[in-house]
Amino acid sequence: MFDFFFGLLSHDLGIDLGTANTLVYVKGKGILIREPSVVARQKRSKQIVAIGKEAKKMLGKTPGTIEALRPLKDGVIADFDATAAMLKYYIGIVHQHPKTTLLPNIPRPKVVIGIPSGVTEVERRAVQEAAIMAGAREAYLIEEPMAAAIGSKLPIQDSSGSFICDIGGGTTEIAVLSLGGIVVNRSVRVAGDEMDEAIQTFVRVKYGMLIGDQTAEAIKIAVGSAYPVGKSDRQAVVRGRDIETGLPRSIRVSESEVREALSPVIQQIVEAVAETMEETPPELVGDILEHGIVLAGGGSLIRGIDKLIATETKMPVWITEDPQTAVVRGCGILLDDSGLLARVKVAQRKG
Repeated sequence: MFDFFFGLLSHDLGIDLGTANTLVYVKGKGILIREPSVVARQKRSKQIVAIGKEAKKMLGKTPGTIEALRPLKDGVIADFDATAAMLKYYIGIVHQHPKTTLLPNIPRPKVVIGIPSGVTEVERRAVQEAAIMAGAREAYLIEEPMAAAIGSKLPIQDSSGSFICDIGGGTTEIAVLSLGGIVVNRSVRVAGDEMDEAIQTFVRVKYGMLIGDQTAEAIKIAVGSAYPVGKSDRQAVVRGRDIETGLPRSIRVSESEVREALSPVIQQIVEAVAETMEETPPELVGDILEHGIVLAGGGSLIRGIDKLIATETKMPVWITEDPQTAVVRGCGILLDDSGLLARVKVAQRKG
C-alpha cells in the first residue's frame, strides 16, 4: 500500500548507468535525460563543478585544481563518490523537470538500474549503495542484456530462443534468452572505449600524431565502419599534436583506414558472438536462425557491423530501433510490470 502511494507521488526511474552515457527513463514520462557519464570536481575539496555534457567539455582541458573523470570503467563503478553524486544530480533533475508535476517533499523514487552481466557481487553492491545514497528508496538491478532484450520487445518469456548483443561503451553484453531467463551469456570488456583507443593508436603509429579521446570518438562516429558498404570512401579531418615537433597538425583519414584500425577490436566482439552461439543448446539455435541476432547499444551504429556479424556467423542480424536506448527502455517497461521485474531482477535493496 505504501509502495503504491509513494509511486503516485515520486517519479520512479529506469537508469542505464553506462560507461559512456547515462540515460534516465521516468515512469509515465519517457526518457528525460541522456547525458555523458562524466563528472568534474575540485581535486582537494571534491566539490562537484559540473556533471554530464558540461563536464565532458572539460575532459583533457582542466587546470591542476580540477579533475574531469568518467566514474565508470568497463561498465562498473571506478569512483564511488563521483557515481553517487552523478546519480543524485540526475534524480534531482527529474523531480524538478518541467514535464513532471512539482510537489513538495516528494518521497524517494524506486529505481531500476541496468548492469553488465559479468559483474561481481561486490560491484553489484556498489551500484546499489550508490543508488541508495543518491536518494532511491529501492534499487533493483537488471542485467543489461535482459533489459536490452525487453526494450527491443523480444519474446523473452516464450520457450523460443532470443539472441541479443548489446555493444556499449565499456562492455559488450551477449546473451541467449528463453522462458524469462538467460540461458547462455558472455560479458566482454571490449566495446566503444577500446574502439576509440584503437583509433588513437592507429593515428599515433601511422601519422606520428597524438589525438585525444573525444577526437577519436568523433572520428569513429563520422567515418567508422566494420564492413565495406558501397563504393564511397568517406574522409574526416583530424587535428592533433605532432609527436616530433610538438606543434598542431591536421591530417585526413579515410573510412578504410579507420576500418583497419577498428578491425582487431570488432573481431573480438564477433568471436565472442560466435563462441556464445557454440554454447547455445541446439534447439535454441534453430529459433535464433529463424528470428536472427539482435544488436543494441551505441556500438551497433558502427556502419556495417551487422553485415560483418551476419557474414561471420551465417545468421540473420538486425539492429533494434534506437539501439542506444534499448537498455533504459527495458528498465522503463519493468517499472510498469512488477511481476516481470520480480522474475528477472538479479538484486534488490531497500533504502
